[in-house]
Amino acid sequence: MSHRDDWERAYRDSPQRDAEPTTMSGVPVDPVYGDDDGPFPGQFPYTRGPYASMYRSKLWTMRMFAGFGTAEDTNARFKELLRSGGTGLSTAFDLPTLMGRDSDHPFALGEVGRAGVAVDTLADMEDLFAGIDLGRVSTSMTINSPAIILMAMYMAVAEEEGVPRAELSGTLQNDILKEYQAQKEFIFPPRPSVRLVTDVVRFCTAELPRWHPVSISGYHIREAGSTAAEELAFTLANGFAYVEAAMAAGLPVDDFAPRLSFFFNAHIDFFEEIAKYRAARRIWATWLAERYGAKAERSLQLRFHTQTAGVSLTAQQSEVNLARVAIQALAAVLGGTQSLHTDAYDEALALPTEKAARLALRTQQVVAYETGVVNVADPLGGSAYVEWLTDELERQAEEIFDHLDGLGGGSMLEGVYRAIEDGWFQDRIAESAADYERRLNSGERLLVGVNAFTEGDEGEGEILYLGPEVEDTQRKRLAEVKAARDSDAVDRALRQVTSDAADPTVNLVPAVLDAVKARATEGEIVGAMEEDFGTWVERPSV
Repeated sequence: MSHRDDWERAYRDSPQRDAEPTTMSGVPVDPVYGDDDGPFPGQFPYTRGPYASMYRSKLWTMRMFAGFGTAEDTNARFKELLRSGGTGLSTAFDLPTLMGRDSDHPFALGEVGRAGVAVDTLADMEDLFAGIDLGRVSTSMTINSPAIILMAMYMAVAEEEGVPRAELSGTLQNDILKEYQAQKEFIFPPRPSVRLVTDVVRFCTAELPRWHPVSISGYHIREAGSTAAEELAFTLANGFAYVEAAMAAGLPVDDFAPRLSFFFNAHIDFFEEIAKYRAARRIWATWLAERYGAKAERSLQLRFHTQTAGVSLTAQQSEVNLARVAIQALAAVLGGTQSLHTDAYDEALALPTEKAARLALRTQQVVAYETGVVNVADPLGGSAYVEWLTDELERQAEEIFDHLDGLGGGSMLEGVYRAIEDGWFQDRIAESAADYERRLNSGERLLVGVNAFTEGDEGEGEILYLGPEVEDTQRKRLAEVKAARDSDAVDRALRQVTSDAADPTVNLVPAVLDAVKARATEGEIVGAMEEDFGTWVERPSV
């Protein structure tokens, strides 16, 4: 029996979204093309895609990233995106929330609600998802160091609405390792931080079967200046590290690996991005099977969300960003993404206006419903260039894995810890970023509207403006919650968090959930964990 025979059987068992698609001119197209000896989409090592039918069965989730101002402001944007055809929500939190600081903390001054939504207590999470059915909408939350707290708030809101935990679907980013490597939104040292990630994985494995407890993120590594190969390798190395941490905590790999997901960047080098996604699937499947002993098909199938490259957007001639985003979105789809966020053209200037966010969503809809690229799985598979580039990116990634494995004495988890502590990741990214800037400054690489074709920059249109009243409103809201809550219940809950943090055999999720329900603030819960975990200060490598 050939690979094609196996694929056809799997394809027939898949639900079909459309009957017999054709080109615009009416030419019928097959769902896949390739030699009979394959491999095909849905077949190990999944280079050509995780599913036999790919977008013939189901389009990717159009998950638009949104968050600004107060919870009420973002709730209105969520509802507008859903009315416009979005099929999932993705929540951006402001910097104080990302850093575990309440809106009334001195460090939060001037940052409340600026780059995302401010969430201090369960009351804010209630307002954020008011009128949205959490049992039907898939939600992603881009939060890392305090991820366990925000997930607890989300579960508490669902409980209030009568939605069982088993029905919640979505993704918690919860990828702390890349924070030390690239984004720098860390609070605690690496080892207790990974313990928090593992606690969430254990809890979700037991109680939230439709929830992805960690989204292993290369996006921010690329945004910080890495190459495509470094994004690929660092991301998967972090994924292997989480696998080892969960297995060390006693979880069988096939119990949790099916719920791990990934988050990649879609940059502007069209074919390199497509090859990166194909290589990622192949590496993950091979390593999970051969090194970690995974047997379940779902454990081996790397599934990922993609966001177009924010760092590629320009303030100069910002409308040109519409073209950049469309090309990047097309690369993500041709690479087989499972969900996608498209950046708004004005994001180099400010948070997106409602019109710009809608245009970004419309870009995805044009790709999905007008171009025909969804009719064939892995349509670029078999291209000599794409296949070579896939192999080359895999080769470069394996070199990095060898280095990390050596650092860790045969453990990827220990190798990643060592490379963080020694500054190796940070140095590699800084070198790649500097090299790119040198090529831009010399004119070796052209950037339209910046160092080439600069005529026609007539200024920008409307941008979103957030005034100081946002911070005033949020601080007042926080003060009201603190005044109305049972202070003794808050104190008891926070003491339990500190006690459980000190015992690595105890899962912290239940204690954090109780603290959230008592109306403890995010900053208070972080402080309770800090008593045992301490804080992390990055040390320069030179």
